[in-house]
Formats: sequence, C-alpha cells, structure tokens
Amino acid sequence: MAAGHSIDGARWREMFEQVMARIAGRFGRVEPRASARAYLLGLLSKAERKNCWQLAEQTGLARPGPMQRLLRSARWDADAVRDDLRAYAVEHLGTDGGVLIVDETGFVKKGHSSAGVQRQYTGTAGRIENSQVGVFLAYATSPGRALVDRRLYLPEQSWCSDPERRHAAGIPDEVQFQTKPRLAWEMIAAAQEAGVKARWVTGDEAYGQDPQLRAALEARGTGYVMAVACSTRGADQPRPHPCPRGHRRRPTARHRLAAAQRRSRCERPALLRLGLGPHRQRQPPPPADPPQPHDR
Repeated sequence: MAAGHSIDGARWREMFEQVMARIAGRFGRVEPRASARAYLLGLLSKAERKNCWQLAEQTGLARPGPMQRLLRSARWDADAVRDDLRAYAVEHLGTDGGVLIVDETGFVKKGHSSAGVQRQYTGTAGRIENSQVGVFLAYATSPGRALVDRRLYLPEQSWCSDPERRHAAGIPDEVQFQTKPRLAWEMIAAAQEAGVKARWVTGDEAYGQDPQLRAALEARGTGYVMAVACSTRGADQPRPHPCPRGHRRRPTARHRLAAAQRRSRCERPALLRLGLGPHRQRQPPPPADPPQPHDR
C-alpha cells in the first residue's frame, strides 16, 4: 500500500493484523478464518507460484485442503470482505486529490472449467491465450495506492449463452454479460457511493473508447483522463474571437504566411485526368484527322 517507500516488518505486521481483525467477522467459524489468514499470508509472500499447494507450503500447512475448501465450499461473502478492505484503504489513503484507475489483467489457464476462461487476448502474455480476464479498480493518492474492487469478465458467446457450462462453474443465474467498460463503471459508481474521494478517473484505450462510460462520468461530474485511438475525431468547437469587438489585431508573420498558402492553394490550376475511362483504364488515342489541302 505504500508509495515510493518500504514498510518495516513491525509496521507491516501491525497493518496485517488490523486488516484481519476487520474481516474476521465475515467468517462464521474458526477453521475458515484460520484458512483465510494463511491464504493472505501466502499471497503476500515471495512464493513464485500462488496456487493452493504452494501457498500451503509457504505458510507451514501439510496439505492444501483447508485453502481449497475456503475457495470452493466455505460460506463467506467475498463482496462484504471487499467492502471492508476498501473502507480500510480509504481510511489510510483517502484525500481530496485521489484518482481511480481502471485496468484489466489476464490469468493464463490450462483447462476449460474455470469461470470465464477462453482463448482471448491478455496483456499478461502479450498475445491470445487460454485465460481468464478480470477488470480491476485501484485507488491512488499521495500517501499510497491499493486495489479496491474487481469484476470477472464473462464472455458472451462461450459462457453467458451456455447454461450447462455456467451451472458447472457455479455462476449465478442473475450474472449476465457485461462489457469491460460497463464493469468498470459499476466499480467506479460503487466506490464513489461508498465514500471513496476521487476527483477523476483514468484508464487505457479499452475504456476511453467507450462513449457510454465517458457520458456516465460526465453525468456524475467526475473528471477523466483516458486514452483513445489516434483516429478518434473530436467535435469541432467554435473558436472565441481573441480580441474585443471594435479592435483588430495586426496580423503577425505567421498569419500572413498562412493566408498566402491558402491563396496559393486556391489559385492552383485544376488537374484533369486525361486518357482515363470510367474504369480508370487508359484509352487509345483518338484517330488523327485526314490531311487537308492547305497542309500539303
């Protein structure tokens, strides 16, 4: 969470215990609460791979069963835990100059059972791979930055239109297809309604190209700085007159040069395409006139 400086071990441990105390009530039993603690410690470790086997070994567990049950069958509200962590981030990072950052990332997968997995482009690999894609929202201020929300992108054809596949992966019926910009807007709106102080939003071209997202931000009065394609055309705005009425500014050398170039373009002779038919193929020249008596 720190920006530009490291946190010593004692301070890091104190922050971790504060977070665990905040979310402990979301787990009704001691076993999933202990598994959640071990799981988070494993995620924050330097383990190269973050699967349940590696995380269990990193935290001293003999088997990954407790972590697998936590993710697969234990009853706890992931969105409620998200709300707790977002509130913690706002308490420690919240300022009037905060920025919300929306971006996506991919998780390369081997199988086809994970929710939302299909062959799709992911920036993680830099190419099309069999992967899941998630849209994430980060909160950045001068004291630091933190992730505050997430949404899983569920492809329309391969998942949303396949009831059997959805049921096998445990996807609720109420979850329907939504574009990535729409997922981003839901997270932005939820963060602002929860009290996240952010004066503007930023994102890459995938989100800046969406007119509905930009319109929603403008309607809420939230500023944004987003990338767009180089071919994007903006609306022409009338230029205000630089001088008060009744005053005429003396043209500079740059203005005189621009006017001369415009006159030069207007005075150029029109170019005619000679010898080209309607299909832009060269036509044979017309036959020569017969010689006249006075030409002899």
